[in-house]
Amino acid sequence: MDLRAIVGQIDAQSTQALGLGLFEDEEMPLSGVAANLDQNLRGAISELFIQGDFRAKKNETLALYTYGLIPAKRIVLVGLGKREAFSADTLRQAAASLAKKARELGVSELHVSIPEGKVVMSPATAAEAIAEGASLGLYRFTEFKTELNDQKPDPDRLVLVTPESDEFSEIEAGLRTGQIIAQSTALARTLVNGPSNVVTPSHMAQAAQEMAAASGLHCRILDKTTMEALGMRLLLSVNRGGDEPAQMVILEHNPGDPKLPTVVLVGKGITFDTGGISLKPSQNLEKMKGDMGGAAAVFGALRAAALLDVPLHVVGLTPLTENMPDARATKPGDVIRSLKGLTVEIINTDAEGRLILADTLTYAEEFIPDAILDVATLTGGRVIALGDHAAAVMGDDDLIEALRRAGERTGERVWPLPLFEAYGEQLKSEVADLMNVGGRAASTITAGFFLSKFVPDDIPWAHIDIAGLGLTDKAEAYTPKGGTGFGVRLFIELLRNWRA
Repeated sequence: MDLRAIVGQIDAQSTQALGLGLFEDEEMPLSGVAANLDQNLRGAISELFIQGDFRAKKNETLALYTYGLIPAKRIVLVGLGKREAFSADTLRQAAASLAKKARELGVSELHVSIPEGKVVMSPATAAEAIAEGASLGLYRFTEFKTELNDQKPDPDRLVLVTPESDEFSEIEAGLRTGQIIAQSTALARTLVNGPSNVVTPSHMAQAAQEMAAASGLHCRILDKTTMEALGMRLLLSVNRGGDEPAQMVILEHNPGDPKLPTVVLVGKGITFDTGGISLKPSQNLEKMKGDMGGAAAVFGALRAAALLDVPLHVVGLTPLTENMPDARATKPGDVIRSLKGLTVEIINTDAEGRLILADTLTYAEEFIPDAILDVATLTGGRVIALGDHAAAVMGDDDLIEALRRAGERTGERVWPLPLFEAYGEQLKSEVADLMNVGGRAASTITAGFFLSKFVPDDIPWAHIDIAGLGLTDKAEAYTPKGGTGFGVRLFIELLRNWRA
């Protein structure tokens, strides 16, 4: 969809549809743009409120035809909910709802304006939210569909109208930023949605190389032989049961600039997780194609960082492998020596994500980072603890707070869990330095504690567990069923406001 801005009056636009956001507690008579449109339409908008046909509940939409009273053929009303709860995410959701309604109506062009009144938001922030929401709301994964006759086409164009010429360049910049972030999130969604017979480690490595070439990132791949020579035995222990060789994708934005802070993002990339010898039950096993959601999020975040020219040295490390059972697969009770030198007793081969992350976190020291963050679909315990509404985060207090703020702004919320030393008792092994699992109690925390043992000394680190959030059965305003791309927008918001 083409996104553009123009200077003008919204009620003067000759278009297939005008988008108009209204608050649930809208006072009568209407004011501003809404009042002008209502007057031109002989009170039709206010009458909808009076009769209760439109209450402006959050994301509620209603199409109103103009019958030639104004140049636009129709107005699409969208509810913004309570005025006091209005935020960038409210606007993001409203834009998605508008865009989907436009598609439903067969509208190819939609003109919208930034909400008026006591809205504490810069024009650039509002434009960014509108671009992001509309683009994400229209996302569909149709690569493997052969019949699309029942699907209406997306709108061709969304035009953001401002009456203030001095805001034009700011709005244009916001639209561009929002579109880049949405496209980067869509990249992650598409990787997660792809079936595991297609989205293999080698496919992801190739996708990373193509994306890097298109966005100006530096990309290199560590193959299995190189990882063996380095001593990444934990990572390769997961790969032993599969036919697809492991890969490590290294993406860099602004490499070689010693003046810039270095932030390393690590993403879990299990392209399919059977559980290995500790085989998972068959129910919902098809969803394990999404166990590379962390790696997909890192790909998207690095793409956005490059195209937005974030003033940081950002490194993306994504270990990629399947976790499969066969005669060569790692067995419960095996002891593996890590890249760091610590030995790990493998109690459960279905706790494989922490193994590939452990060696990758150790390897991250090569880049002399100022901070390391990892993201992973790691534990079912996260779903039990926090449900559908927040990722779990552990680690450095300052990083956690920065992530919390970024999550509030993007709607990709995080919530902290403790890493008390007492949790380490659950990981003590009789035959090795530690076990890879610590039982059901506090399983999300003990997984984080395990990872903490492999983080290079004195480097701030945060672990984000997004289990259950990378792939969803429930559609939301700008999130369809399937891959969500969770983590892309969280990371890019963090990077854009680094230490701010």
